[in-house]
Parts: sequence; C-alpha cells; structure tokens
Amino acid sequence: MRTVPFYVAALSLVLMIGCAPREKGFKVRFDSSKEVSGRKFAIKDINPDLPADWDDFNYVVLEFRITTAQRFHVGFTTDNGYNELRVMSYVPNAWNRLAIPLRFFRELPDARHDLAATYNQPRYTGWINLGGKRGALHGVDSIGIRMRAPIGNPEFEIRNITLTVDDPGDEYLEPVPAIDEFGQSNLVEYEGKITSLEQLQAEWKTEEEETVDSTLYNYSKFGGYKQKRVKATGFFRTEQIDGKWWFVDPEGYLFLSVGVDCIHPTPGGLAKDVDKREKMFKVLPPRELFPADPRHPNDYSFGEWNLYRRYGNDYRQKASEAVIRRMEKWGINTIANWSSAEIMKMNRKAFVTSMRTAGVEGRLMGLADVYAPGFEENLDEAMRNSVGVQKENPWVIGFFVGNEPAWIGNEERVCAIIMEGEDCPIKQKLTEYFALHGRSPESSRKFIWETFERFIQAVNRAQKRYAPNHLNLGYRFGNLDEIADEVLLICSRAFDVLSFNSYSLAPSKSMMDRVLRLTNLPMIIGEYHFGTVDRGLAQSLWQVDTQEERGVAYRYYTEQAYAHPGLIGTAYFQWNDQDITGRRYDGENYNCGLIDVTDRPYRHQVEAMQETAKVLFDIHMGTKAPYDRKPGRARGHGAIPDLWE
Repeated sequence: MRTVPFYVAALSLVLMIGCAPREKGFKVRFDSSKEVSGRKFAIKDINPDLPADWDDFNYVVLEFRITTAQRFHVGFTTDNGYNELRVMSYVPNAWNRLAIPLRFFRELPDARHDLAATYNQPRYTGWINLGGKRGALHGVDSIGIRMRAPIGNPEFEIRNITLTVDDPGDEYLEPVPAIDEFGQSNLVEYEGKITSLEQLQAEWKTEEEETVDSTLYNYSKFGGYKQKRVKATGFFRTEQIDGKWWFVDPEGYLFLSVGVDCIHPTPGGLAKDVDKREKMFKVLPPRELFPADPRHPNDYSFGEWNLYRRYGNDYRQKASEAVIRRMEKWGINTIANWSSAEIMKMNRKAFVTSMRTAGVEGRLMGLADVYAPGFEENLDEAMRNSVGVQKENPWVIGFFVGNEPAWIGNEERVCAIIMEGEDCPIKQKLTEYFALHGRSPESSRKFIWETFERFIQAVNRAQKRYAPNHLNLGYRFGNLDEIADEVLLICSRAFDVLSFNSYSLAPSKSMMDRVLRLTNLPMIIGEYHFGTVDRGLAQSLWQVDTQEERGVAYRYYTEQAYAHPGLIGTAYFQWNDQDITGRRYDGENYNCGLIDVTDRPYRHQVEAMQETAKVLFDIHMGTKAPYDRKPGRARGHGAIPDLWE
C-alpha cells in the first residue's frame, strides 16, 4: 500500500514516502582482493512502500553506515538500465542520513566554470561526484552498492530508503561526536593520532628541533640549479637546451618548478555550516579567540585553533615562517597556484598565480562572451589590477589563465545552451555562424574554438601589456587526451607554456609527446596527488593503500614526469589535507596534503619529496634513471567496469 505522510520543515512542505526505519539491515562486505566488489538489493525488501516510478520525487534519502571514508558507488536499476553516482561519507563507522537529489541521476550536470564545480556536489554528511548514465527513474527495482579496489575489506549497511519532494537535509545519527577537539575524525583510529595537547606539543617541538640543510638541493637564490647557468634576464623565462626544455631563473640558473598548490599558513580544518551538522562536533573553537566571519557566521577553524595552541597570538606570522622553512627542508622551490597571498608577498620563494580575467561565465562552461560590448575594456581593467601589480617582481614565474574549463569535449552542449538561452551577443554571433555554415557537430566545435581563441589572444595581449616580463602559463586543462589537435594549436599561438592537470599513476608519455610535437611548448603539470583512507578522509582522485604508499606514488609519478624533455614544472595538490567535512563549494574532503589538520607533516610523503628533489636535475638532464617502484595497488576515480559478485 502506498502511504504519503507529510512533514513541515523550514516552512516548506516535504513529501516523504516510507519514513519509518526498518529493523532488518542489508549489508555488503567489500572484498579487497577484487577490482570491483558490491551487491544489489531489491528495493521492496528494504522499503516495500516505495513506488517503482519516481517522477513525483526530487530526493532519495539513504540511511546507512559504512566503515570507511573510501568512495562507493550508489546506483539504481531502472527500465533504462543501471544508473549510478559516486558518494563519499564524512562520518565513517556511523549511521547517517544522506539525501541525494534525483536530478543527479536524471539530468546532465549544471553548466559550471570548471570540472570540479561541474561534477562535485556538497551535502552535509557526505558529498557526491556525478557520473554514470542519465535518464528517467521508471521501474526502479533495486539499489546497487559497489566499490573499486576496496581497502581493508570495508562494510556497508543500509537500513532504509525513502523518497521526498523537498530537501529534508542530512542528519548525523550517532550520540558520539564525529569530529574531535583537534579537528580529527573521532570515528576512526590510526597510528600517530593525537589524543592530548601534550602529545601534540611534543611532536611540534621535535619538528622545530630538526635542522634544515640548505645545500641538499644545490638551489640558487630563486631555486634554480647551480649546476648550470645560462643568460640571465632578471626574470623567469623558458629555453630549450640540447633538446630539453627548462625554466631559467632570474639569475640565469636552469630551473624546474617543483611546487605545491594551496600553500597556506593555516593547516585546513575549516568546519563549515555547523548549524546544519548537529551532534557532529565534540567541541568548537572558542569564539573569544576566533570571532565569527560575518559572511559565514557558522564556520569554525580547527586549523587556526591548532596554530594558536602552537604559537600563541602571533600564530599567523610564525606559521608563515614555518611554511618557508618546510619548503626549504623538503626541496620545494615554487609556491604553486591558489596559495596564500601573504606567503607569496614574502618574496622568499618563486611563485605562480592566476590572472584575474573578465567575462568568463559558468553558463558557458568556462567560456567568455567575447562578442559583448565592453569585453576588451573590462578584461583590460581586470588584468591591469591583477598581473599589473606584479610587473617588476622577479619572484613571479608566470600566470595561469584558468583551470579545467568544462567546455572541452562539450562544444555541442555549450552551443545548445547558448541557442536556448536569452538573447545576448554570443547568441547573435552563433546564430549568424550557423546560418552561414549550418548547424552540425563540426560547426559547433569550430565556433567554440574560434571563441576560445579570441578570448585567450585578448588575455595574452593584456598580460604582455601589463606584465611583459612574465610568462603566460595558459590553462590548466583537465585531460589533454580529450583535447583536439586544433585546440592545442590555438594554445600554441597564445601561451608560453602548456599546462595540464593529470591525476594518474604517472603522466602519459605519448600524450606529452603529442603536445610537444604539436605546440613546441614546454609543459607544467598543475595538479596531481595520492591519498588513502586511514584518517577518515576520502582517498583523493588517485588512491593508494597506505600513507607509506603515498610517498612511493609521489616519487614514481614525479620522477617519471621529469624524465620527459618537455616537462619543466609540477605542482602537487595540495599543501594541507582538505577539510574533513568538505570544501564549501563542492564538498571535497581528500587526504591529499603534506600537512594534517594538527599541523604535522606526513612523514612518508615529505621524505619522498626530499629524495626526489635531490635527483630531478639529473633525471631531466637524462643522466639518471627515474624512480621505478610503483605503489602496490593505485587506482583512479573514473568509471568502473560493470562487474558484480
């Protein structure tokens, strides 16, 4: 019998089917010996009150517990086949209620500027990465729970599934807090976990007593290699020498940009919207020490609290000095993208940063309406106020234009969005273009490519006008394998360096060969990383089994990358672990940092970075072979085979 009880929440009427939890649980024990492990359950066995057609509902609400923070796949078998998403839980080992918008199964993701904003969706007890098929939810008869390369035979249990019209919110269902007083997960145990302030202070003291040997890497003032010097210009530039590309630092020393993204003095640990996460926090940082941000009054920073515990009132200045000291110790010579302005302004390490352009729109999936009146003038002002202020700064390597534009491979969709949208200059121009060339996949691609070239040429002109001594590092593209030759050639006419992000075991040599052949540009890898699940954080875009394996993976990837003659820079993503309860705008909570929330380095990771930094000059010169030990069971985050136990 179909029953439809009603609730009032947040002044809106919520329609929910089958709200009473079932006594019987349905369990999956994932098998770590298998590439893909999982099970399907009949919906009627979990909640017999649910209908087979879900057209009248907007959310499916799962009440479940999983013993790991590792991502798992949730899917439903329908008349249109199997349709699934990837889910990460912020509360491993605890019962929680997670509401998933059904539009994620039915519709393409909303148009956004970049890939992360397009595919990652935040909730309050977990987050969702969009994938799988899209289609109507008719004939829904089973739920599937799967995991790729499970670590440690984790378990998943579900005890109820309900449907609602309005968003019911998410709920943590345990009496034990999920986050402890140091910002760590309170639901998992691991080696080295902090259990007292005295323990933490002792570990901080041990690090502070360690010496820094500035001669280990043979770096110059700006981080170049003293082994070889060529013409100096007072600024960073690129040069090809004996078939190999290099940066050249302001003093003329050959330079490889060994960087880390998101370098900040505060070690993460931001707890956001705590009013929507009841019972999750054991204690919150005191407001008398850390007043509320008026823009986000329900946010609290465990990272700042830990720094205050370490350094006292002037913790930010001392933490900034500690950042420089750590970079010198670990062989990191570049402050990479999205890093703290206060760290860059110290002018103690070379840095890269992003331009502030104008006109880029989310609805255009990262394109700009370059045909709009005033576009060039607005762009000029934005560039003057961003790159212009760095015109004479020798510590600046160069500027990125943007990150992972979402229109790559989606040119037809962007054109459809334009044509179906309100009248605007780009719609008028596209209408004229289709009238002249016809509307087809090919003409759609060419229009978008021409629009892109107009944009980056305008950006390049403005950048060279206001910061002519610095390099245009281009876009950090998401996947170069998906980029057409024509787009690479467009980039070669506007950029000084071709940049891309590559989450993989190692960057593809054939892909880099293709880029170098087509563009004759040196390359930077703007993002890569490795993580695992022992800290209650998700395992990153490329997972390994242990903290030790993170170091192995870093050495293998980085040294294999620099063996390529065109690769002159890398930026590991990122300095700190992400916030355990997720980034504000997309929910990511990866164990990808060099530093944890308690301001302690991951020993295996930073020791691996030190060993790699010592040999990169010789590897790129071709006089030393790169590290060849692979991590035992590294896996990516993409689609998984349709396998079931």
